[in-house]
Amino acid sequence: MEKGAKGAERKTKVVVVMGATGTGKSRLAIDLAAHFSVEVINADAMQTYRGLDVLTNKVPLHERRGVPHHLLGSVEKDVDFTSRNFRTLAIDVIDDISSRGCLPVIVGGTNYYIQALVSPFLVDDVLEDMAECSLSEGGSSSQITPDIVDSNATAAFDRLKEIDPVAANRIHPNDHRKVHRYLSLYESSGLIPSSLFQGKSFERWGRADNFRYDCCFIWLDASLSELDKYVGERVDSMMKSGLLDEVYDIYDPNADYTRGLKQAIGVREFQKMFQSLFPRPENDYPQRAGLFQILRDSDDNSLHNLFNEAVEELKANTRRLVRRQRRRLGRLEKDFGWRFHYIDATEAFESGSEHSWQRAVIEPSAVIVNAFLSQELGFSSDSSRQQTLVSRDLWSTFVCEPCGNRVLRGAHEWEQHTRGRSHRKRVYSSRKRATSIRYGETAVSGQGTIWFLSERNEIGKVGTQAIFFFNG
Repeated sequence: MEKGAKGAERKTKVVVVMGATGTGKSRLAIDLAAHFSVEVINADAMQTYRGLDVLTNKVPLHERRGVPHHLLGSVEKDVDFTSRNFRTLAIDVIDDISSRGCLPVIVGGTNYYIQALVSPFLVDDVLEDMAECSLSEGGSSSQITPDIVDSNATAAFDRLKEIDPVAANRIHPNDHRKVHRYLSLYESSGLIPSSLFQGKSFERWGRADNFRYDCCFIWLDASLSELDKYVGERVDSMMKSGLLDEVYDIYDPNADYTRGLKQAIGVREFQKMFQSLFPRPENDYPQRAGLFQILRDSDDNSLHNLFNEAVEELKANTRRLVRRQRRRLGRLEKDFGWRFHYIDATEAFESGSEHSWQRAVIEPSAVIVNAFLSQELGFSSDSSRQQTLVSRDLWSTFVCEPCGNRVLRGAHEWEQHTRGRSHRKRVYSSRKRATSIRYGETAVSGQGTIWFLSERNEIGKVGTQAIFFFNG
């Protein structure tokens, strides 16, 4: 916080550059340094980890042009770095940057990191603080979860569904850390975890009128066709720059791909190829310097096919990530009232010239930031707009079985998913395969007919209840 003219506290100003992967967020942040005294704070989850510099597309030191970067490659690869960890570190960095008269520019595509940072209420804080409070009132860590520690992950999630089906519906069954945290809270205090997500405090969480900082949000975007093209070119360039060597360095046939740096897109995709290439014990693996030699000298067509499939899968998964990130930014605007200044970089992508980037991206962004710093633009949220925000369904977890048990959060994300062509094709195939399905009652919605099924089948389910949209 800073002191205003009359001694009143005013919020620290920060610029937040958001957008899908590959849109040029880091490039824009560095370019802004030519107009303002800025320091960059990385808010990309995978770039916070040390290692995989090529795969995670960290900005090389020589391309930063002397602009300080924070929280970039500073976390050990096996650490479970949460949004709370990020927020704790980022707050200190922002305070330090502001104290030196510089402008903090937060850059990244991990929206929940940014949401946790700018919002003063974080759900995990409530859970941990209440658990700590219950311990100080007469518990001990050995008494918290005597029956949880010895149980497997499936049993732990089943236990949570018993005591609090609402909380269980909110999280993914494989989110073991949060499952155990909810159970710990219940065992130590008797509190139902879902009771914490009620009331005014939770309703205000993430809202634009409840930010910790005075934020200027820039949404950098481009057409999907240009982004898809760029993703393909960038993956090819990464392969030439040593991506395969990086992934091989951390290869482990028994790896847990849900923790740390191994969650990065581009790690899991090459596992089948490595398993085929190196079926021997780990201490017999060749040095990475010999990896491309082995691939080049191999006359095994199946091995070459596995390599090509892995590269194409990496491209496809990155393109899916682009779409997810764009949808989530739309939700922040629609459901939470975030006000974005939209910068369309399509022309710059099509041209590929520095002049186009300067004219289409840098210049309008500099005008926006200058107005923000000069208080010429109203960046606080419009109260009348806040009152008309749609009601948020953030609790429901939708599991789409036809699409490989894909998990979707909230009614908005589920609605967008069910409208997709890929989903409809898979549902059509599932309907043809499904046999002996007993149909229960039907209901009619704006999107079509909803059939609630009376038993588990191939079509889909929401929690313990199956659901299927017939879209017109």
